[in-house]
Amino acid sequence: MNDKRPPLTSSLAFGFRPVVKTSRSTKIPKPEPTLRRPRVLVVDGDAESRRFMTARLGMAGYDTEAVDTAQAALDACVRLRPNLVITDLRLEPMDGMALLKEFKSRWPAITVIIVTAHGTIAQAVEATQAGAFGFLVRPVDKEELLTQVARAVENSTFTAVEGNWRADIVSRSRLMEDRLTLANRAAASDVPVLLTGENGTGKELLARAVHAASAHRSQPFVVVRCADAAADAAALCTAALGGTVLLDEVGDLSPEAQADLVNALQNRPAGAARLISTTSRDLKELVAANRFRQDLYYLLNVLPIEIPPLGRRREDIPLLVSHFLDQATDPAAKRKIYTPEAIELLATSDWPGNVRQLFDLVKLNVALSHDKVMTKEFVEKTLGREPKPVPGYDEARDNFAREYLRRNLQQASGNVCQAARIAKRNRTDFYKLLSRYRLAPDEFKQVDPAADEPPPAKRSRGG
Repeated sequence: MNDKRPPLTSSLAFGFRPVVKTSRSTKIPKPEPTLRRPRVLVVDGDAESRRFMTARLGMAGYDTEAVDTAQAALDACVRLRPNLVITDLRLEPMDGMALLKEFKSRWPAITVIIVTAHGTIAQAVEATQAGAFGFLVRPVDKEELLTQVARAVENSTFTAVEGNWRADIVSRSRLMEDRLTLANRAAASDVPVLLTGENGTGKELLARAVHAASAHRSQPFVVVRCADAAADAAALCTAALGGTVLLDEVGDLSPEAQADLVNALQNRPAGAARLISTTSRDLKELVAANRFRQDLYYLLNVLPIEIPPLGRRREDIPLLVSHFLDQATDPAAKRKIYTPEAIELLATSDWPGNVRQLFDLVKLNVALSHDKVMTKEFVEKTLGREPKPVPGYDEARDNFAREYLRRNLQQASGNVCQAARIAKRNRTDFYKLLSRYRLAPDEFKQVDPAADEPPPAKRSRGG
C-alpha cells in the first residue's frame, strides 16, 4: 500500500501539522539565495592607503569599510561585526598593536592583519603572539594583500549564508562572542547541540542562529515545546525534513517520552532533521536523581553551549536597550531615549529574568512614558521596586573582607591567635583588620553554660 502523507510544515508551539496540497502541478519557484560577502574593516590613518585597500578589496568581492582611528574601529566593530580587520601599526593615540590587543580582549574570534611600513622580525613575532593572523609590509602588494585576506577570511568565523545569521543577537561581551564562535562551528556540522542557561537568556534565539548559519537554513526550523508536546519529539527527530528540530526544555520530558526519544535517536534514518535541545535545568542533577535518562543525556549533549545570564554580560545591556527601543517603538512614532543615568541604572540592576525581562521592561517604559526622554526616576517607578545596584569594587572588597574575618572569628570562637593563623596573618596585623572593620572578638566567644551555675556545695566532714 502506497501511503502518501501530506507534507509537513512547522508550528512554533507544537511541532508539525498536516497541510494538504491544493495542486500538484502548481510549483512555486524558490528564489535563489543571495550569499553574504565577507566583511572587512580597514583601519589606516592615511587616506590614500585607505582608498587603495578598499578599492582592491571591493573589486575582489569583499564588503569593505574604512576608518582612520582606533576608536572609530572599535565603534565600527560593534555595528559592522567584520570578519577581518586590517589595521595599520602606526595609529594615534592608540597604535595598531594596542588596538589588536583590545580587539582580542573584546572579540577573541576576530581575525586581524597588521600593516606597517617598517616591518621587523621582532614586530612580526609580537603581533603573532598577540593574536594577529598576518603581517603585511608597505608598500602592500596587491596579490599579497588578496592572498592574505583570502586565507584570513577562510580562517575566520565567516559563513557565506543568506543574510546575517547572528543579526538578532546583540552583544559586545567576550562571553557571548565565545558562545557565538561555538555556535558558528556547530552550524558547520550536524551533531546534536545542547544549549543550557537560565530562563530568558536567549537559548531559542541562538538555536535559530545555528540553523541560519547551517546548510539546513532553507529547510524548516521546528520547535517542540517538550512540556506541552512531548509526544511529537520522537516522531519529529526521525522525520526526513532536512531542517532543524529544536527540543525546547528537554528536561521537562516525561519518562515515557524520554524512552521514545532514545529509541528514535538510536534508529535515526539518513537525512533526518538536525537536532538542537535547550534546557534551563541541570540535566546532570536530574540524571543523578534518576529523573532523566543517562543514555538520552549523552545522545543530546554532544556539543554543549552554555549561555551566560545577563548579570555576567552587563556590558551588553546598553546595546540591548537600544535594540529593544527600536523593536518596541512604532515605526510611525518618535523614538524615545533613556537618560545616561537611566541607562546606568538598567546596567547595574539585577535581572533574574535575564534578556527577556529587560525587553519586557523596555516595552513597558515605551508604553507608559509620555515624554521622549525617560529618566532614572521614571525607570525606578516602572521597576516596581528599589533597584539593587551592583556595588563598586571598593565596597565589594570591604564586604568580602568583613565577612571573611567574621567567619574566621566564628570558627575560632573569638580566639584572635587562632583566627589569625587561619587567615595566615600575624596577630598585630589581624588586630588592625578587626579594628578597621569594627569587629569585636568577644562577640564571637562561646559562653560555657556551666560558668553560670553556682559551684557545688562543700560537704561537711560530719555529713
